Amino acid sequence: MSANATAQPNILFMFSDQQRWDTLGCYGQPLDVTPNLDRMAAEGVRFENAFTCQPVCGPARSCLQTGKYAAETGCFRNGIALPQDETTIAHRLSEAGYEVGYIGKWHLASTGGIPGQEANYRTEPIPPERRGGYKDYWLASDVLEHTSHGYDGHMFDADGSKVEFEGYRVDCETDFVLDYLRTRDGQKPFFLFASYIEPHHQNDHNHYEGPIGSKEKYKDFMPPGDLVGLTGDWPEEFPDYLGQCNSLDHNLGRIRAELEALDIADNTLLIYTSDHGSHFRTRNSEYKRCCHDACTRVPMIAYGPGFTGGKVVEEMVSLIDIPPTLLSTGGIDKPASFRGRQLQELAAGNVSDWPKEVFIQISETQCGRAVRNHKWKYSVSVPESKIDSDVYYEDFLYDLQADPHEHNNLVADPQYTEVRAELCETLKQRMTGAGEEVPQILPPPSNAE
Repeated sequence: MSANATAQPNILFMFSDQQRWDTLGCYGQPLDVTPNLDRMAAEGVRFENAFTCQPVCGPARSCLQTGKYAAETGCFRNGIALPQDETTIAHRLSEAGYEVGYIGKWHLASTGGIPGQEANYRTEPIPPERRGGYKDYWLASDVLEHTSHGYDGHMFDADGSKVEFEGYRVDCETDFVLDYLRTRDGQKPFFLFASYIEPHHQNDHNHYEGPIGSKEKYKDFMPPGDLVGLTGDWPEEFPDYLGQCNSLDHNLGRIRAELEALDIADNTLLIYTSDHGSHFRTRNSEYKRCCHDACTRVPMIAYGPGFTGGKVVEEMVSLIDIPPTLLSTGGIDKPASFRGRQLQELAAGNVSDWPKEVFIQISETQCGRAVRNHKWKYSVSVPESKIDSDVYYEDFLYDLQADPHEHNNLVADPQYTEVRAELCETLKQRMTGAGEEVPQILPPPSNAE
């Protein structure tokens, strides 16, 4: 049941795209990239071990909107629209008395490659029935990198009209967020989903497009340990990547200042996280779609009602925990279909049965599943793009305490047979808990490295 409307906090969810956790100072970034996020962490709650549940843009977004894993929503790869009969967090919060709005990248309207379901809104306005229940305010593009670049572009409003912007994309999207905050009538609490595309690379330019001057500003960056020694495009791209992260941080500061100016900061839950990270073409031919921390570990910071005090949570948490957290903020009980748990439990420090691992589905370039706890990373896959499989092969095992940068794959080492067997059982249990059938998991091929 919903709480009394006057007691319901506002909710502003700020979502970046392809941002590694270690781009933030509070997670160890040595350069001054994220002073505002660092301050938010010092005042709120920082989740030290936060992970995506699906390291691909569209699938991760389907999980956030529904509380289900991507294999349940059917959005196991990009280019599959969110089913229109799904009940989303926007639907549920709206029913509980919230004004629900969305600004930015949606990536859940278009479907390609499925006969009879072709629908292309990548450069067109998204019709209302494909907006996931965000009925009160809408300013978005389905695939924002197709309607804009690092500088300049457009989105579409609720009427389907093109809304042009000039300037750096993060600044412009934040201008729209601030305009929304200033002009709403305040009759209801609001839930605003602000979905940025940075620090995602600009596809058609094959480049991370930081603000002008980023290359010089961050030329003295310290390479993350997982990238060192591996071939990729990080030597030339990382300064711009950090520039994008710095722009997001600056604009988070603008949003927090506006909440203060409007005298609603104390009654607004602000959450910042990302859909996945980036391994800079070190683990495969692109930036994501693998089990490695570089692409699965994300920043996650919350500040507001239920999330104050500068606490650091060490437990393993996932994007799948965000939907029940948002609903709990609005006074809504967790639906039976939701797979995660409310992060308020950890913030309050009164939970002893939190899962010791996160569960990750990986798809599009493969069909994979993984579990990750404080010590071990265990992954299985088959080299096919499909929603699930009856049979998987072990492909990665990392001892994260001895090898935090995941350079030494132990999956074929006979010394770790018992470890693999134990993690295999854990993975099967997590798959069952996600509504999947128990598969057959076989040892890696003899040529596994």
